[in-house]
Amino acid sequence: MKKGQVLEGKIERVDFPNKGLVWVPEEKTHITVKNTIPGQKIRFVINKFKHGRGEGRLLEVLEKSPLETRDPVCSIFPACGGCMYQTMPYDAQLKMKAGQVKNIIDEAVNKDYVFEGIKGSPKEFGYRNKMEFSFGDEYKDGPLSLGLHKKGSTYDVLTAGDCKLVHKDMNQILLCVLEYFRAGNVSYYKKMQHTGYLRHLLLRRGDLTGEILVNLVTTTQEEIDVRPLVEKLLQLKLEGRIVGVLHILNDSLSDVVQSDETKILYGQDYFYEKLLEMEFKITPFSFFQPNSRAAEVLYNTVREYIGDIQNMTVFDLFSGTGTIAQVLSPVAKQVIGVEIVEEAVEAAQENARRNGLKNCRFIAGDVFKVLDEIEEKPDVIVLDPPRDGVHPKALPKILDYQVDKIVYISCKVTSLARDLEMMQERGYEVVKCVAVDQFCSTVHVETVCLLSKLHATQHIEVELQMDELDLTAAESKATYEEIKDYVLEHTGLKVSNLYIAQIKQKCGIIERVNYNLPKSENSRQPKCPPEKEAAIREALEHFRMI
Repeated sequence: MKKGQVLEGKIERVDFPNKGLVWVPEEKTHITVKNTIPGQKIRFVINKFKHGRGEGRLLEVLEKSPLETRDPVCSIFPACGGCMYQTMPYDAQLKMKAGQVKNIIDEAVNKDYVFEGIKGSPKEFGYRNKMEFSFGDEYKDGPLSLGLHKKGSTYDVLTAGDCKLVHKDMNQILLCVLEYFRAGNVSYYKKMQHTGYLRHLLLRRGDLTGEILVNLVTTTQEEIDVRPLVEKLLQLKLEGRIVGVLHILNDSLSDVVQSDETKILYGQDYFYEKLLEMEFKITPFSFFQPNSRAAEVLYNTVREYIGDIQNMTVFDLFSGTGTIAQVLSPVAKQVIGVEIVEEAVEAAQENARRNGLKNCRFIAGDVFKVLDEIEEKPDVIVLDPPRDGVHPKALPKILDYQVDKIVYISCKVTSLARDLEMMQERGYEVVKCVAVDQFCSTVHVETVCLLSKLHATQHIEVELQMDELDLTAAESKATYEEIKDYVLEHTGLKVSNLYIAQIKQKCGIIERVNYNLPKSENSRQPKCPPEKEAAIREALEHFRMI
């Protein structure tokens, strides 16, 4: 198989986050092709192939998947990669995402745990309370566009005037802004040349309050009078209401939404949203769960997992605007939140005061550094880190508290799986886990995991008479080579010493200390596949070792 080779095949399954697997019989291997749906017949080109593993790029869907029973709901599907799964019924999306999460957690967890499936979003469409749209063109030197990037492209932008992930108020605002700047023939920022004016349109809307914050992000390379745009926006007939229009100046070379300076063109620089009967003040860049109604499902799950915390101190690490802390505050002794974004911490403090909560405290700073400065010791810890998980330097410090219970919320289950490896090595076990879908029709899914501290086993002295013991099993101890030979002869499978050691440990056969531990803190061990585990167990039974 060579780079550039064009092949056809059927997507057998899709692994998290959007890795479709196609079986190529000639090479006896799977090729990963992103942006696909299980059951689709596709044509793809090989981008990379090395050591029996390959990646391909989707060229064409030859046959739809049997799972695709719905028509597209927006005009730019499938060119836009935003909501990949909109042609699948929602229950099929949930089933697929639950399987993806379970497979990854199963690989990461070394003991039995309870997987509780997946909880769906109360709203399938129009659920997003925040959206970042980009200015650009759909093709080179084409008319100005405003919306989302074309699938697989960092340059081409598709106008998302009928995006179904957001409320129709946002669609109206987007089209109004686009029409205004098209009429004025205003330039957009070109990332390679670092020239141009228009960069992004950041919209935030409270799902329950209907309050809308409009944020126009530009460079300072031109001087454009945007006051007439504000008047046009305020004249729109919306279900909600615009409470603020901001002009954010950003001359950063990188394509990131940030503020060098913010000017208030109208109203205020914040809006309010309600969640679980509490009210939260949200600023342009403060983190808040993007699906308000599904966030209630998520936080109720956290509250359920954390259990009785009366008279306990809870650390809410990576706390954002403090929503989790405030949800837990009424049933805890105190909650201390730590968040690196100062703007979010200020909002969290104001939110706590607004909701009448006096046992919440929020600290601005890096979790890794702040933990050294906090005098209190936690009884329970809640982790809600960024997409890449907990920083490897911060996680050991968190685990040093040796609390009985940790609830870990993850928006990227592969990062969670990586962190679980260290957490289990440090004496924690996964009790239960559930997926929560906040991002309907997209490849993303949240995961909530409850971990409990393993305590040292109490030993009881028992006196046994030697003539009461059956020494048959102890006398019949096969070597690793004998076990491997037996497995190969009876099943045709080749097994390694590592796999045998893993199964012997599972069966309670004592191995020497540290036989099966990784050499470095960040290394990952392969887990014994189920068919090989069954074969090894059969061999151990044959040799009367179990």
